[in-house]
Parts: sequence; C-alpha cells; structure tokens
Amino acid sequence: MSTFPLLEVDGLERRFDVSAPWLNRVIERRPKQILKAVDGVSFSIPRGETLALVGESGCGKSTIAKLVVGLYPPSGGTITFRGDERRVQMIFQDPFASLNPRWRVGRIVAEPIRTLEPGRPDAEVEARVAELLATVGLNAGDGTKYPHEFSGGQRQRISIARALAGEPEFLVCDEPTSALDVSVQAQILNLMKRLQRQFELTYLFISHDLSVVRHMADTIAVMYLGRIVEIAPTAELFAHPRHPYTRLLLETIPDLEAPKRDRTPMAGEVPSPIDPPEGCAFHPRCPLAFDRCKTERPELAGEPDRHRTACFAALPVASAASCVAPARAQSRST
Repeated sequence: MSTFPLLEVDGLERRFDVSAPWLNRVIERRPKQILKAVDGVSFSIPRGETLALVGESGCGKSTIAKLVVGLYPPSGGTITFRGDERRVQMIFQDPFASLNPRWRVGRIVAEPIRTLEPGRPDAEVEARVAELLATVGLNAGDGTKYPHEFSGGQRQRISIARALAGEPEFLVCDEPTSALDVSVQAQILNLMKRLQRQFELTYLFISHDLSVVRHMADTIAVMYLGRIVEIAPTAELFAHPRHPYTRLLLETIPDLEAPKRDRTPMAGEVPSPIDPPEGCAFHPRCPLAFDRCKTERPELAGEPDRHRTACFAALPVASAASCVAPARAQSRST
C-alpha cells in the first residue's frame, strides 16, 4: 500500500461556547465559558492504513471524527484531504440510532447511490444493493426488511454496507463495536479488516479500548483532554509505552495468562475541559509529576513519524533521568 498521506490534520482546534444566557451572565456577573474539546491536534494517515484515536470518554476523539467528516467546522487549524471529499463516509457508534427505522434496508443502502448518481437506473441500483449486502455477510432478501428485524451485529453490517455504497476511500469509524456484544465485536472487526484489504480503504478508527485497536490499527494516537499525548506504531506503543497515561490504559486490558496480576489503579477523574489544569493536563493524576509539569505544557517530541510523546518524564534517557529523579524524591517526601 502507498504511504502517501490521504489525510493530514494540523493544529486542529474545536471550541464550544457553553456559557449561560447573556442576561444570566450580566445579573450574576459570570464570564463566558469556553470548552476546548480539541486543542491543537496534528496527525496524518497514509493511504490504505488505519490510525486509531484512543482515550477516556470526553477526551475529544469523537469530536475529531465529526470535524474530519465536516459535521463541525474547526475553530482553528487545518484538515487536508487529498482525495474526493464525496468519498468520505462514517460508521457510527450505535447502528440502530443511525438507521432510519421507517425505511427498508434496501432503501437505506441505496440512498448514497441515488444521491451521488441520481440518473442511475433502478435495476442497477437494486443489483448494487444486493451485491453490497452480500459483501458484508447478509442476504439480498434482507433488503426488504426493516432495521428492527436484525441483531446489533447485523445492523452494524447494514451501516457498513451503506458506507460502502458511496464507494469511499476514507472511512471514519466512531466506536463501531462498542455497542455490540463481545462475541460479535470480533466478527465486525474482521469484516472491516477484510474490506480494507479488498477495497484499499483508509480508516480513522475511534475507540476507548486499546485491546480493540491493537488488532485494527497501524498507528495509535492516545488522547487526553483534547490533546494527543503519545503517538506511535501499534507494536511499538504496546512494547514500549512512554506516557504514564498510556501505561495506565494498558493496565486496564485483561490478561488471561495473569488474571490476578497487580494493577495500578487510575487515580482521580478527568479534569473539566472548561477549566483544565495549568501545565500538563494529566499532572493531577500522574505518578511521575513534578514541579515543571504543573507550570509548563509538554509538546509532542521524539522520532518524527515514529514514536512521539508529550511528557517531560518520557524524554530521551539522558534527559529523562533529571525529570524522574525529582518525581521520585517528591513521592518519598510525601
């Protein structure tokens, strides 16, 4: 597959005004409140590959998905797509909510075809719908049924068929398996991998579960409070996680070989994006935090296009020693 970037995101920002109504602010003398959902995010996705965004709920990953497909306009930064923007599709988290319950499946899958090719004969559209349903593991006769007649996994297959109907080259997958039973998740993930090879698709895959993206992604970007704190090839991230937040996320993955292993619980809650902490946003929960972390925000640093981390304690070995030592000394004193 080509390594030419199909999508490049540079300094992406998205802010939401969550202030009280103007009259309430005047009477109560309260300032405007701005929520920074995405705060300076940059990444690129080579053609034919998968980039996964992972993190806890509220970190901004789903907002990025909606920015990329144009559902939200960015407040800052740029999104550069080197392809036909009409060939960008999205697979949503809840397959039942994303399908029109009053339409038959055949009409749902045919909608992108009729929109992009309004003059295409009905017979060709029906044949294409039957082909797409077969591609995702359903029967052509399923086109006469309604979404409520299918299981969750089958409804997600319908969503995938609808996305493929637009002949996409880029798919944004917003937690496409999180609403499904564990037994069905693997089937959908395997289907998506097969379709990626078959149609040379490029994926932006959104998830909160590292164990899911481990088998889907070529590259993983870990997000925390609107920013990417670590980005690396999948194998590299799992073998050598550098950011304390990434390590804590990895601790949450069940291990069948050591089910009773000691785990480090993740302390505290995610701070409010309306009033984030000064310096590194993760420092109130970080076991390695020291004074610099509380006043200065780290930027992504490391090998270009390889492994980058936004953490003062994850600098190269020679520099990291001076950061980790104060942290250990501080923990001993407390």
